[in-house]
Amino acid sequence: MLKKNAKITAIFASLLLATSVMAGCAQSGPATQAGTAKDALIVATAYDAKSLDPHAVNDVASSNVMAQIYSTLVQLNDKGEVVPMLAESFEQVDDVTYKFVLKKGVKFHNGEELKAGDVKFTLTRAAESATVSHIFGDIDTTKFEITDDYNLVVKLKNPVTGFLAGLVHTGGNILNEKAVKEAGDGYAMKPVGTGPFKFVSWTKGDKVELERFADFYGTKPAFSKMTIRVIPEPTNRTIELESGGVDIAYEISANDLKRVQENDKLQILRVVDNSTQYLGFNNQKAPFTDSKVRQAISYALDTKSIVESVWKGIGRVAVGPIGPNVLYSDKSLEVHEYNVEKAKALMKEAGLENGFKTTIWTNEKKERVDMATIMQSQLKEIGIDVEIKVLEWGAYLDGLSKGEQDMFMIGWTCQTPDPDLAVYAPLHSSKAGSGGNYSFFKNDAVDKLIMDGRVMKNSAEREAVYKEIQKVVKEQAPWVFLSNGEQVVGASKNVKGFTPSPFGYHVLYNVKFE
Repeated sequence: MLKKNAKITAIFASLLLATSVMAGCAQSGPATQAGTAKDALIVATAYDAKSLDPHAVNDVASSNVMAQIYSTLVQLNDKGEVVPMLAESFEQVDDVTYKFVLKKGVKFHNGEELKAGDVKFTLTRAAESATVSHIFGDIDTTKFEITDDYNLVVKLKNPVTGFLAGLVHTGGNILNEKAVKEAGDGYAMKPVGTGPFKFVSWTKGDKVELERFADFYGTKPAFSKMTIRVIPEPTNRTIELESGGVDIAYEISANDLKRVQENDKLQILRVVDNSTQYLGFNNQKAPFTDSKVRQAISYALDTKSIVESVWKGIGRVAVGPIGPNVLYSDKSLEVHEYNVEKAKALMKEAGLENGFKTTIWTNEKKERVDMATIMQSQLKEIGIDVEIKVLEWGAYLDGLSKGEQDMFMIGWTCQTPDPDLAVYAPLHSSKAGSGGNYSFFKNDAVDKLIMDGRVMKNSAEREAVYKEIQKVVKEQAPWVFLSNGEQVVGASKNVKGFTPSPFGYHVLYNVKFE
């Protein structure tokens, strides 16, 4: 144990030494007159959005922007209950039928009024989208019933227990049919929603600029302009926060946490989120087609020490594919066993006792690069020679969707309280590639369990199904579970009304400046 931890400490110390010298230029924050609240919010995020079309993407970076522009039919309250948003009211008529009454007078950013036809258009488009159909694909697009501009009945092909909760997902953002059709293929850069802020401009890789929508149906935001800046390097985000260049900074790193906590002009806001970060294998690419190889790598990695060394108390070590906040997460699962001898024996059984060469892909996130570096060292003990490839976020997701990866690190966030979204997209065979199953995992038993769980009402029987999914996935090892995340957000002390979300993307329009 001592030797093992000393080795990890040595590896990690070298990583810290390599990044200890930083150079950077901090932008000064905008000045305000004494006693006058700021009128512009500036936020630093780690990644740029991929698209602002809710049906083209399913990533947190894009959702962080879209959450300010769009509204959904329903939302979650502080108790996690589904309550109306654009809907004035809703009713589940039977297992497959839902009735919605829309609020009257709600305006889109182009001046058009929200009508039932826009909702039908949106949900049809979502159901046909390869990216978000795992949430909306059970909608029967041939059976919408519209009695007038404000009354709509939606029918499903099959019962789906998490349907209402799924409407909270950013894929359920309601679009204006006219705006989408007029923009055509350019809609991703011309988003039109009903939210409190409307789109102004997007300089890719740099910033998105928004302005307050004067005709917003809800409470008017306290500030008129919002800028979401892309600052990939975590220490640079902290520097900008310290200097006043930004008001809120997402993903404060473990290395910068203490300096923010000790700054009397700043505050830290934390919440355990619904994400599971994992090392994935391309299950359709040799030698990862062999579960013995996947299991060997799992045994060879001391994930507990890796996570604790890199994250330093942020989040927790993961034990399964469903995060601890999500319904039916199996709290009895334990962290997988670290056992190099078992790993070597499995490699021998797989005919790979002499090892092999492979790659681990990751994006630029420093903690992931650090984890990959420690894994690289540990896997040498069983003869696996690993090259680390660091890719820009957009290129990274594109490559994963195409199946070009060997091993890779990523996180999956369940953006509703229902467990269906935690497992369907990342583990069902029909979602391999762009649907979210980047490990290209295909298992008939897991597929059946996932589909069974989707239609069952919440009960002991449904709980048993999801616990069996977690058990089988752990045995088959398409992933090595690494960590359950924690949202750690830094903000100026004068920022009030901001609450980080366990879904990983955050509502910003409730912010007020003291």
